[in-house]
Amino acid sequence: MTICAAIQMASGPQVSANLLEAEKLISEAAKAGAKFVALPENFAIMGLHELDKVKVREEDGKGIIQEFLSVAAKKYNVWIVGGTIPLAATSPDKVRAACLIYDNLGQRIARYDKVHLFDVSVPDSGEEYKESDSVEPGEHFCVIETPFGRLGVAVCYDLRFPEFFRSMSRSDLDIIVIPSAFTAKTGAAHWEILLRARAIENLCYVIAPNQGGFHKNGRQTFGHSMIVDPWGVVLDCYKTGSGFVSANIDKNRLEKTRASFPVLEHRRFFCE
Repeated sequence: MTICAAIQMASGPQVSANLLEAEKLISEAAKAGAKFVALPENFAIMGLHELDKVKVREEDGKGIIQEFLSVAAKKYNVWIVGGTIPLAATSPDKVRAACLIYDNLGQRIARYDKVHLFDVSVPDSGEEYKESDSVEPGEHFCVIETPFGRLGVAVCYDLRFPEFFRSMSRSDLDIIVIPSAFTAKTGAAHWEILLRARAIENLCYVIAPNQGGFHKNGRQTFGHSMIVDPWGVVLDCYKTGSGFVSANIDKNRLEKTRASFPVLEHRRFFCE
Protein backbone atom coordinates (compact mmCIF):
# COMPACT_ATOMS: atom_id res chain seq x y z
CA MET A 1 0.00 0.00 0.00
CA THR A 2 1.05 3.58 -0.71
CA ILE A 3 -0.08 6.74 1.05
CA CYS A 4 -1.23 9.37 -1.43
CA ALA A 5 -2.18 12.97 -0.63
CA ALA A 6 -4.37 15.60 -2.29
CA ILE A 7 -3.46 19.17 -1.38
CA GLN A 8 -6.04 21.92 -1.04
CA MET A 9 -5.20 25.61 -1.41
CA ALA A 10 -6.88 29.00 -1.78
CA SER A 11 -4.34 30.40 -4.21
CA GLY A 12 -3.89 34.11 -4.85
CA PRO A 13 -2.35 36.32 -7.55
CA GLN A 14 1.28 36.14 -6.34
CA VAL A 15 3.20 33.14 -7.69
CA SER A 16 5.93 33.33 -5.03
CA ALA A 17 3.43 33.28 -2.15
CA ASN A 18 1.54 30.35 -3.66
CA LEU A 19 4.74 28.35 -4.10
CA LEU A 20 5.66 28.92 -0.44
CA GLU A 21 2.24 27.65 0.62
CA ALA A 22 2.44 24.67 -1.75
CA GLU A 23 5.86 23.67 -0.39
CA LYS A 24 4.61 23.90 3.20
CA LEU A 25 1.74 21.56 2.40
CA ILE A 26 3.91 19.15 0.37
CA SER A 27 6.30 19.00 3.33
CA GLU A 28 3.46 18.25 5.75
CA ALA A 29 2.04 15.55 3.51
CA ALA A 30 5.47 13.94 3.13
CA LYS A 31 5.96 13.97 6.91
CA ALA A 32 2.61 12.20 7.20
CA GLY A 33 4.00 9.41 5.01
CA ALA A 34 2.75 10.39 1.56
CA LYS A 35 4.81 9.14 -1.38
CA PHE A 36 2.51 10.63 -4.01
CA VAL A 37 1.22 14.21 -3.73
CA ALA A 38 -1.21 16.03 -6.02
CA LEU A 39 -1.70 19.81 -6.17
CA PRO A 40 -4.91 21.59 -7.28
CA GLU A 41 -5.59 23.32 -10.57
CA ASN A 42 -4.05 26.82 -10.80
CA PHE A 43 -2.08 26.22 -7.61
CA ALA A 44 0.62 28.70 -8.65
CA ILE A 45 -1.69 31.56 -9.63
CA MET A 46 -5.32 32.57 -9.27
CA GLY A 47 -5.04 36.01 -10.82
CA LEU A 48 -7.15 39.09 -10.26
CA HIS A 49 -8.03 38.91 -13.95
CA GLU A 50 -8.37 35.99 -16.35
CA LEU A 51 -5.40 37.10 -18.46
CA ASP A 52 -3.00 37.38 -15.50
CA LYS A 53 -1.93 33.79 -16.06
CA VAL A 54 -0.71 34.72 -19.55
CA LYS A 55 1.71 37.25 -18.02
CA VAL A 56 3.48 34.55 -15.99
CA ARG A 57 3.35 31.73 -18.54
CA GLU A 58 6.48 29.66 -18.91
CA GLU A 59 8.17 28.00 -21.85
CA ASP A 60 7.97 24.23 -21.67
CA GLY A 61 10.97 22.95 -19.74
CA LYS A 62 12.04 26.12 -17.96
CA GLY A 63 10.66 28.57 -15.43
CA ILE A 64 10.34 29.06 -11.70
CA ILE A 65 7.15 27.02 -11.33
CA GLN A 66 8.56 24.03 -13.18
CA GLU A 67 11.81 24.32 -11.22
CA PHE A 68 9.82 24.44 -8.00
CA LEU A 69 7.99 21.20 -8.82
CA SER A 70 11.19 19.38 -9.73
CA VAL A 71 13.08 20.54 -6.64
CA ALA A 72 10.18 19.82 -4.27
CA ALA A 73 9.70 16.30 -5.63
CA LYS A 74 13.36 15.48 -5.05
CA LYS A 75 13.64 17.33 -1.72
CA TYR A 76 10.66 15.55 -0.17
CA ASN A 77 11.16 12.24 -2.01
CA VAL A 78 7.65 12.21 -3.45
CA TRP A 79 6.00 11.95 -6.82
CA ILE A 80 4.17 15.20 -7.56
CA VAL A 81 1.21 15.84 -9.84
CA GLY A 82 1.63 19.57 -10.38
CA GLY A 83 -1.99 20.70 -10.61
CA THR A 84 -1.94 22.98 -13.63
CA ILE A 85 0.55 25.67 -14.54
CA PRO A 86 0.41 28.17 -17.43
CA LEU A 87 2.70 27.06 -20.24
CA ALA A 88 3.21 28.80 -23.56
CA ALA A 89 0.56 28.16 -26.22
CA THR A 90 0.66 28.63 -29.97
CA SER A 91 -1.29 31.87 -29.49
CA PRO A 92 0.73 34.67 -27.82
CA ASP A 93 -2.24 35.74 -25.68
CA LYS A 94 -3.14 32.29 -24.36
CA VAL A 95 -1.65 29.49 -22.27
CA ARG A 96 -1.88 25.74 -22.04
CA ALA A 97 -3.24 24.60 -18.68
CA ALA A 98 -0.57 21.96 -18.24
CA CYS A 99 -0.46 19.30 -15.56
CA LEU A 100 3.14 18.13 -15.10
CA ILE A 101 4.11 14.96 -13.27
CA TYR A 102 7.50 14.56 -11.57
CA ASP A 103 9.00 11.48 -9.95
CA ASN A 104 10.77 11.45 -6.59
CA LEU A 105 14.11 12.17 -8.29
CA GLY A 106 12.75 15.43 -9.65
CA GLN A 107 12.53 14.17 -13.23
CA ARG A 108 9.50 15.13 -15.32
CA ILE A 109 7.64 12.01 -16.35
CA ALA A 110 4.57 13.31 -18.19
CA ARG A 111 2.53 16.31 -19.26
CA TYR A 112 -1.22 16.60 -19.74
CA ASP A 113 -2.88 19.72 -21.20
CA LYS A 114 -6.46 20.31 -20.07
CA VAL A 115 -8.82 19.29 -22.87
CA HIS A 116 -12.26 20.59 -21.84
CA LEU A 117 -12.49 24.34 -21.19
CA PHE A 118 -14.94 25.93 -18.77
CA ASP A 119 -17.08 28.26 -20.90
CA VAL A 120 -20.30 28.43 -18.92
CA SER A 121 -22.84 30.58 -17.12
CA VAL A 122 -23.47 29.05 -13.71
CA PRO A 123 -27.25 28.77 -13.17
CA ASP A 124 -28.82 31.04 -10.54
CA SER A 125 -25.52 32.68 -9.61
CA GLY A 126 -24.73 35.41 -12.14
CA GLU A 127 -21.27 33.87 -12.56
CA GLU A 128 -19.89 33.58 -16.07
CA TYR A 129 -16.64 31.96 -17.15
CA LYS A 130 -14.95 31.81 -20.55
CA GLU A 131 -11.75 29.88 -20.06
CA SER A 132 -11.16 29.70 -23.80
CA ASP A 133 -10.39 33.44 -23.79
CA SER A 134 -7.05 32.68 -22.15
CA VAL A 135 -6.50 28.92 -22.49
CA GLU A 136 -5.76 26.81 -25.53
CA PRO A 137 -7.19 23.26 -25.18
CA GLY A 138 -5.14 20.09 -25.24
CA GLU A 139 -5.88 17.27 -27.64
CA HIS A 140 -4.91 14.04 -25.89
CA PHE A 141 -5.50 12.16 -22.64
CA CYS A 142 -2.61 10.99 -20.47
CA VAL A 143 -2.15 7.56 -18.86
CA ILE A 144 1.25 6.55 -17.49
CA GLU A 145 2.88 3.76 -15.50
CA THR A 146 3.94 4.66 -11.96
CA PRO A 147 5.16 2.65 -8.94
CA PHE A 148 1.67 3.09 -7.50
CA GLY A 149 -0.26 1.80 -10.51
CA ARG A 150 -1.49 2.97 -13.91
CA LEU A 151 -2.26 6.67 -13.54
CA GLY A 152 -4.64 8.79 -15.60
CA VAL A 153 -4.89 12.58 -15.38
CA ALA A 154 -7.86 14.88 -15.91
CA VAL A 155 -8.46 18.49 -14.87
CA CYS A 156 -11.57 20.10 -13.35
CA TYR A 157 -14.15 20.51 -16.15
CA ASP A 158 -12.92 17.23 -17.71
CA LEU A 159 -14.72 15.56 -14.80
CA ARG A 160 -18.10 16.16 -16.48
CA PHE A 161 -17.28 14.04 -19.55
CA PRO A 162 -17.51 10.32 -18.70
CA GLU A 163 -16.58 9.30 -22.24
CA PHE A 164 -13.20 10.97 -21.69
CA PHE A 165 -12.51 8.64 -18.77
CA ARG A 166 -13.86 5.64 -20.66
CA SER A 167 -11.31 6.35 -23.38
CA MET A 168 -8.56 6.47 -20.76
CA SER A 169 -9.76 3.23 -19.21
CA ARG A 170 -8.95 1.39 -22.44
CA SER A 171 -5.30 2.01 -21.54
CA ASP A 172 -5.96 0.46 -18.11
CA LEU A 173 -6.35 2.65 -15.03
CA ASP A 174 -5.72 2.10 -11.35
CA ILE A 175 -5.79 5.74 -10.26
CA ILE A 176 -7.26 8.93 -11.70
CA VAL A 177 -5.95 12.28 -10.44
CA ILE A 178 -8.23 15.27 -11.04
CA PRO A 179 -6.69 18.64 -10.03
CA SER A 180 -9.54 21.15 -9.86
CA ALA A 181 -10.80 24.61 -9.00
CA PHE A 182 -14.54 23.90 -8.80
CA THR A 183 -16.72 26.92 -8.06
CA ALA A 184 -18.59 26.94 -4.75
CA LYS A 185 -21.95 26.74 -6.55
CA THR A 186 -21.16 23.89 -8.93
CA GLY A 187 -19.11 22.08 -6.33
CA ALA A 188 -21.94 21.99 -3.82
CA ALA A 189 -24.22 20.56 -6.49
CA HIS A 190 -21.99 18.07 -8.30
CA TRP A 191 -18.39 17.67 -7.01
CA GLU A 192 -18.73 14.60 -4.79
CA ILE A 193 -21.33 12.96 -7.04
CA LEU A 194 -19.11 13.20 -10.10
CA LEU A 195 -15.95 12.05 -8.33
CA ARG A 196 -17.64 9.01 -6.85
CA ALA A 197 -19.26 8.20 -10.21
CA ARG A 198 -15.91 8.27 -12.00
CA ALA A 199 -14.41 5.98 -9.36
CA ILE A 200 -17.34 3.55 -9.47
CA GLU A 201 -17.75 3.29 -13.22
CA ASN A 202 -14.00 2.85 -13.84
CA LEU A 203 -13.37 0.75 -10.69
CA CYS A 204 -10.35 2.82 -9.72
CA TYR A 205 -9.11 5.21 -7.07
CA VAL A 206 -9.79 8.92 -7.59
CA ILE A 207 -7.50 11.54 -6.05
CA ALA A 208 -9.08 14.99 -6.27
CA PRO A 209 -7.16 18.06 -5.02
CA ASN A 210 -9.33 21.16 -5.23
CA GLN A 211 -9.04 24.87 -4.61
CA GLY A 212 -11.04 25.67 -1.49
CA GLY A 213 -11.84 29.10 -0.13
CA PHE A 214 -12.16 32.79 -0.97
CA HIS A 215 -9.76 34.26 -3.54
CA LYS A 216 -8.60 37.84 -3.96
CA ASN A 217 -10.31 38.01 -7.36
CA GLY A 218 -13.67 37.61 -5.60
CA ARG A 219 -14.12 34.00 -6.60
CA GLN A 220 -15.08 31.30 -4.11
CA THR A 221 -14.06 27.71 -4.71
CA PHE A 222 -15.69 24.67 -3.17
CA GLY A 223 -12.83 22.75 -1.56
CA HIS A 224 -13.79 19.30 -0.24
CA SER A 225 -10.65 17.75 -1.70
CA MET A 226 -11.06 14.01 -1.40
CA ILE A 227 -9.80 10.56 -2.16
CA VAL A 228 -12.35 7.96 -3.29
CA ASP A 229 -11.85 4.20 -3.50
CA PRO A 230 -12.98 1.91 -6.38
CA TRP A 231 -16.28 1.16 -4.62
CA GLY A 232 -17.11 4.87 -4.39
CA VAL A 233 -16.26 5.23 -0.69
CA VAL A 234 -14.84 8.62 0.30
CA LEU A 235 -11.68 7.76 2.25
CA ASP A 236 -10.84 11.30 3.33
CA CYS A 237 -12.20 14.81 2.71
CA TYR A 238 -10.91 18.30 3.60
CA LYS A 239 -13.74 20.81 3.52
CA THR A 240 -12.28 24.32 3.23
CA GLY A 241 -9.06 26.31 3.46
CA SER A 242 -5.50 25.08 3.04
CA GLY A 243 -4.63 21.53 4.02
CA PHE A 244 -4.52 18.04 2.61
CA VAL A 245 -6.19 14.66 2.66
CA SER A 246 -4.40 11.34 2.54
CA ALA A 247 -5.29 7.69 2.16
CA ASN A 248 -3.78 4.35 1.27
CA ILE A 249 -3.89 3.23 -2.34
CA ASP A 250 -4.35 -0.50 -1.86
CA LYS A 251 -3.75 -2.48 -5.05
CA ASN A 252 -4.97 -5.68 -3.39
CA ARG A 253 -8.33 -4.04 -2.66
CA LEU A 254 -8.44 -2.77 -6.23
CA GLU A 255 -7.80 -6.24 -7.66
CA LYS A 256 -10.29 -7.93 -5.33
CA THR A 257 -13.00 -5.42 -6.18
CA ARG A 258 -12.47 -5.90 -9.90
CA ALA A 259 -12.35 -9.68 -9.59
CA SER A 260 -15.62 -9.91 -7.66
CA PHE A 261 -17.40 -7.20 -9.64
CA PRO A 262 -15.94 -7.43 -13.19
CA VAL A 263 -17.80 -4.52 -14.77
CA LEU A 264 -14.84 -3.55 -16.93
CA GLU A 265 -14.78 -7.02 -18.48
CA HIS A 266 -18.47 -6.79 -19.33
CA ARG A 267 -18.21 -3.66 -21.48
CA ARG A 268 -19.55 -4.16 -25.01
CA PHE A 269 -19.32 -0.65 -26.46
CA PHE A 270 -16.49 1.85 -26.38
CA CYS A 271 -16.20 5.56 -27.02
CA GLU A 272 -13.73 6.27 -29.80
